[in-house]
Amino acid sequence: MRYHCIAAAGLALFTIHAAAQEGAGLPGDGAPRAPGARLDRVEITARPQTDTELRRRAPVAKQVYGRAELDQYGDTSIADVLKRLPGVNMQAGAPRMRGLGSGYTLILINGDPAPPGFQFDQLSPNQVERLELTRGPTADQSAQAVAGAINIILKDAPRVAQRDLRLGLGYNAVRPTPSFNFTYGERAGGVSMSLPLSYFQWRNINRSSIDRQTAGLDGLPSRAVQANRTDNWGRGVNAAPRVNWKISDDQSASAQLFLQRGEWNNLTAFGNQVVVGQPSLDADNTFAGTWQNVRGNLQWNNRFSDSQKLELKLGAQDSKGTFDGLTTAQRRTEGDNQDRNLTQSGKYSQFVGDEHTLTAGWDLEWRQRDEKRSVTENGRPQLPGFEGQPFAARITRQALYLQDEWEISPQWSTYLGLRSERIHTQSRGAAEVVRNTNQVTTPLWHLNYKLDPQGRDMVRASLTRSYKAPELNALLARPGLSSLFTDTTRPNTEASPDRRGNAALKPELATGVDVALERYLKGGSMFSVGGFHRNVNNLVRNVTSLQTVPYATVPRYVSAPVNFSKAQTTGLEFEVKGRAGELLPGLVDMKTALNLRASLNYYRSSVDALSGPNNRLDGQQPWSGNLGFDYRLAATPVSLGASLAYTPGYTTRQTRVQQVDQSRARAVDAFALWNISPNMSVRVSASNLAPLDGESRNYFSSGDSIRTVRDGRTAYNANLEIKL
Repeated sequence: MRYHCIAAAGLALFTIHAAAQEGAGLPGDGAPRAPGARLDRVEITARPQTDTELRRRAPVAKQVYGRAELDQYGDTSIADVLKRLPGVNMQAGAPRMRGLGSGYTLILINGDPAPPGFQFDQLSPNQVERLELTRGPTADQSAQAVAGAINIILKDAPRVAQRDLRLGLGYNAVRPTPSFNFTYGERAGGVSMSLPLSYFQWRNINRSSIDRQTAGLDGLPSRAVQANRTDNWGRGVNAAPRVNWKISDDQSASAQLFLQRGEWNNLTAFGNQVVVGQPSLDADNTFAGTWQNVRGNLQWNNRFSDSQKLELKLGAQDSKGTFDGLTTAQRRTEGDNQDRNLTQSGKYSQFVGDEHTLTAGWDLEWRQRDEKRSVTENGRPQLPGFEGQPFAARITRQALYLQDEWEISPQWSTYLGLRSERIHTQSRGAAEVVRNTNQVTTPLWHLNYKLDPQGRDMVRASLTRSYKAPELNALLARPGLSSLFTDTTRPNTEASPDRRGNAALKPELATGVDVALERYLKGGSMFSVGGFHRNVNNLVRNVTSLQTVPYATVPRYVSAPVNFSKAQTTGLEFEVKGRAGELLPGLVDMKTALNLRASLNYYRSSVDALSGPNNRLDGQQPWSGNLGFDYRLAATPVSLGASLAYTPGYTTRQTRVQQVDQSRARAVDAFALWNISPNMSVRVSASNLAPLDGESRNYFSSGDSIRTVRDGRTAYNANLEIKL
């Protein structure tokens, strides 16, 4: 029924706008312009548009980062680029916008959802054309963008022949690790192609200390302090071939593949420093595994006339992983998982007069995760009836949307959108099938006002609705025992619970408002200040409770995700970047080749079901800041730069009985670039200089607590870049 309403509304919108264009124009207009005349307004410049210019001209609030940002520090992974961007911080290997946890930030690759568990540290910046960060959802992309969206645009086919080679050598621990990146591009007639290839290795050491004060194996108070060292190493290869075909002046097609394959190894050794009572201790273990990802996308564009065009997309993806591990307690864990994904989308755009671009489209997605896992102790199944059994979770999504980009006047423009999605989830395992269906309708309104006709001072505002769908692995009902308490005839503790998914999870729904002032200076510098607010319903949080479970003879503590409460979050964001002479006139000479950038973000949030203080959203720091510069030495081909990212320590009240303390975090990166010739350069960089140790403390009202301290490490890289 909702889809019929949307279609009717869209038809009415088309009719109203078309009728309006047949009438008189705005006061002050000259002779009526022919439909589609908007296509003739082409701005010709002697150089490509900068990231700042692309940002200023975007119909919605967007940050764009192209080759200059991707190449600046000589990063070997896109994760290192993301951690320096304003309003973004990396936690557990995933980017978080506005301090909100993983899952609130929509990750896209070429506009399509990234595969589950996508590893940002395994994607080379050389394979990426640009990054686009939007602060709110748009109708033509999934509305799963409560905090915002990061769209990774892979390398496009070049306009001219390209042969770029980058050889790298990095060091974090034990031995140097090599990397190799090569991009081949060619163009012949209406066909152009590119083939970016990358090979990488890693070798790291992580040292930490875990202090547990919990009930022991005998049920009495105990304490154990264990130092551990984890060696992890591996290697991988990526390829992202792309072919563009200009069929005619009105038709074009493209094909993009994204291929990944690699292997990893972890070896952990524990030492006992303090033992009181009869604690359960972590055991030495070794794990190894592989991953493989194959993704393909086809796109066809057809411009029927100067005012009509159609775009069709088709995508398929298959991701696989295997793992095998053994502990000194003769516990063996092995298994595999597979994520499959099919997408199909299309959109039809119609120019109505000279002010409106109306678009109607659809998105279809099918996603499934199949998982098989087996844990044995001394050759016997740890959980009979569960070990080795297949578990699966599936999400199907159908969406229809309408949007109107309306240039009201030279100073006013707006973006109106309406998107409706039907989400069906299914979890299957151990003879249990659970199904759930939800409908999410998301109206979207973005408004821009240029304070001056050139658009150098601009106010942006938006009112949106978005959602966060459950992760597939959160839907899997397979139980997992606590690694410290594997005897199911004895109880475990709150601090070391068993874990289980929840197939009945509902999507989190968020209603939000954003307001920002952006100022663009004549020399290309800019600054912005903005605020946002989100109301979140059906908040999901992991809750630990004592339960009677079918796999144990005594009650056990089990942690499972549940729709926990409502929540609110509010923030202020400030950003400035550009030439120092333009930002600080009178203090720095305009000719000085010094660029500055800085951001400061302030966040507050509260969860209704928890009393304060510190009843914040999971992992949202109270504030964060970034500061950086790059400088080219006068009369030399040498450039230098550095950046600082900082977040303070904070406390989060997770549930009524659990709190988590997180220490401050600081990352200092630096680089030096020597342009030997127009076709050759050498870049050296260091990541996480003067590292801080990370500390977290998880404690419960029962008196149980876990304190973990992780040593910080510095990583070094050197790259030789050659244009052949």
